[in-house]
Amino acid sequence: MTQILRLGSTAPDFQAQTTQGPIHFHDFIKSSWTILFSHPSDFTPVCTTELGEVAKRLKDFQNLSTKVIGLSCNELNDHHRWVEDINRVNSCEVTFPIIADPTREIATLYQMLDEQDLTNQDSKGIPFTVRSVFIIDPKKSIRLILQYPASTGRQFDEILRCLKSLQLSDQFSITTPANWIPGEKVIVHPSISDQEAEKKFTNGIDYKLLI
Repeated sequence: MTQILRLGSTAPDFQAQTTQGPIHFHDFIKSSWTILFSHPSDFTPVCTTELGEVAKRLKDFQNLSTKVIGLSCNELNDHHRWVEDINRVNSCEVTFPIIADPTREIATLYQMLDEQDLTNQDSKGIPFTVRSVFIIDPKKSIRLILQYPASTGRQFDEILRCLKSLQLSDQFSITTPANWIPGEKVIVHPSISDQEAEKKFTNGIDYKLLI
């Protein structure tokens, strides 16, 4: 029986072939933050724009000590040929690995398969993946799960925003309010007393009555 993945679940380990060689997923993560994301199919327009965007923003992820790795249900040879298209169309260079999962073993493990869109399937009627995003921390715990339908490309500003929020929360015991943008004020975690907060945040704290 497949484990239901929730926030706090350990990211399932697996072995796979990628565009950069074979991997054990947990060995790939090591002690880094990692983003695993799936796309429905190679050589499709929305997916081509998405992977091009990841390639262009790879430095942003690396600056946050985060690895990225893609996945779809295509064959490895398809991935290699498609990367050439991505680079040409987006004027970029894809240097992150893409997992080949033609048997859908990993997609099933991570509950990525599309059970809604009947157009998002192969010629045999077997579903492709939705646009899943898993943010995984250095302890290999799943910290965020996003799923977009095949028809909707991802908003990578939001994915980076969530990643920064999670990292800041872990480091400083803070939370981020609605519509927070990196660089704006944050909220001290409710578990931290006023005295602890004043010691921890030496640049000062704004006090507001919220109730």
